[in-house]
Amino acid sequence: MAEEPIHVVVALDFSDEIMDQLRAVSPRLHIERHFPKVPDSAWADAEILYTVRELPDPDQAPRLRWIQAHTAGINHLLHSPIMQAEDVEITTASGIHAVPIAEYCLSMMLAFAYRLPTLRGYQERADWPANSWDFKTQTLRGQTLGIVGYGSIGRELARLADAMGMVVVATKRDLKQISAEGEYIEAGLGDETGDIPTRLYPPEALASMVKVCDFVVLTLPLTDSTRHIVNEDILSAMKKTAVLVNVSRGGVVDEAALISALAAEKIAGAGLDVFETEPLPATSPLWQLDQVVITPHISGNNGRIHEKAAALFAENLQRYLDNEPLLNQFDRQRGY
Repeated sequence: MAEEPIHVVVALDFSDEIMDQLRAVSPRLHIERHFPKVPDSAWADAEILYTVRELPDPDQAPRLRWIQAHTAGINHLLHSPIMQAEDVEITTASGIHAVPIAEYCLSMMLAFAYRLPTLRGYQERADWPANSWDFKTQTLRGQTLGIVGYGSIGRELARLADAMGMVVVATKRDLKQISAEGEYIEAGLGDETGDIPTRLYPPEALASMVKVCDFVVLTLPLTDSTRHIVNEDILSAMKKTAVLVNVSRGGVVDEAALISALAAEKIAGAGLDVFETEPLPATSPLWQLDQVVITPHISGNNGRIHEKAAALFAENLQRYLDNEPLLNQFDRQRGY
């Protein structure tokens, strides 16, 4: 007797080639693409949903058992009632952005080490410094990088920084579980065993960690426990020569405290891709601070992101068929 088909709704504009790759996982999978809107008729039989934002009400999709998100952070989905359904498993796209975001962080650190914001000011003024030989820069080699949140992005950044001769320290929520378990990691990337950091700190010891760091990079999720984790106390504990880089969510930083710290030159600078309010209001003082580099939440953008996302989805589809644990399971209690 043939096994029952599994109906999959893809609420994203995946290419025909990607759709064919997903269908090739198993003949049991009946995969339909609906974009930009999923018709009501498609929800009734759906057992699996791949989505960015589109979600059904629970009574629209009585057979739904698994939601695979296209994004690593899913704060924008948590208000939906179906996200609270205990019989619906939720997985994220954590890991697919590790390479572009880690490289973005590295570019920010290099920009500050080689004083590109200052040099850009000279260029805008058509000003050649009279004593250019006195214009000193620094290498990243030998400097200390503190990574706040040692997930897939933090592990890939650690690998790159270690190769460049930096000292790496990090915070991690569960210090009893150092290796990456249940996470999606592309082959050959990251620090799967957790061997690179010279020291791992619990989140409660963040103030102690930042005291030794030349760069502090935020790669942790936004939850009730991480909101404003970087506050006035943490900023005051940082070196005056240190630079903060945030690629996680704007809410992990107390933005008012950051603005005050930058204005008072308590830290040397900040590279910011995320903000408490997005788009960043034109009235924000951050726009006017010379030692801040602002980008519009683009650190994870990449021309191959759909292919990477589909590779993760395909692996999880096979795991679902084989009754194996899915990768990147969302924990409702932890909030990520």
